[in-house]
Amino acid sequence: MTKYSSIAALLFASVLAACGTKEVQTLTGLEPHARVKFFNFGVNAPSVNFYADATKMTAIQSTTGAESTTGIAYGGVGAAGAYSSLDPGQHTLAGKIAAATDKDLTIASVTTTVEDGKYYSYYMSGFYNTTTKTVDSFIVQDDFPISDDTTKATVRFVHAISNAAPMTLFVKSTTTAAETPIGAEIAYKGATAFITIPSGSYDLITRFNGSTTAAVSRTGVSFVARKVYTITARGDITVAPTTTGCAAANRTCLDNTSNR
Repeated sequence: MTKYSSIAALLFASVLAACGTKEVQTLTGLEPHARVKFFNFGVNAPSVNFYADATKMTAIQSTTGAESTTGIAYGGVGAAGAYSSLDPGQHTLAGKIAAATDKDLTIASVTTTVEDGKYYSYYMSGFYNTTTKTVDSFIVQDDFPISDDTTKATVRFVHAISNAAPMTLFVKSTTTAAETPIGAEIAYKGATAFITIPSGSYDLITRFNGSTTAAVSRTGVSFVARKVYTITARGDITVAPTTTGCAAANRTCLDNTSNR
């Protein structure tokens, strides 16, 4: 046993010598990232792929091996509504035409700085100009709170209708008829803070300052406890809204997208 133990000790020492003095790498966790959600709410805008600098952030799956020319159409959100990961720092976020005609032409862009651990939403908005082939865009931070309250949902309002005056979003309970304003009146490209409300079913109504008439409305929207939602007004304010959803092109509507 002594002989075998000595041989084992010599072999172990040889292995250590072969390893040298290089230190073992210490893993400190995941790489830092920001998160961005992308919306095509530009009225009459073509379908696009969204980019951060030269990196494509969203795309439509192709079954042919060639890049799809479908892209994210008006009213759509990239990555099926999920956030895309982005390195912290300054980036140019852009929508580029997905179709074969004018392929990869940038029609909207915003240069902004995103921070580690924070969430953002990038919107194409306003009206697409067919002459200049451009459309508005803007970005807002999604600084939603994390709540453990099993009776409350969290909601905020974003104004993305370029030809509409500032307005306020109200949520009206379908059981009690009580109305709650979601923050204060906001202008185009503005966003309210996130507001906590009881979970349940609501009718959504926006009103201009001093008016009792609904500017845009939507009925029967459910807010689930502990989830976070963004309600975005989009479309052309001169086109009559529908109360049930956002199916018709250019029609004013209140988009409901979950943040969390």
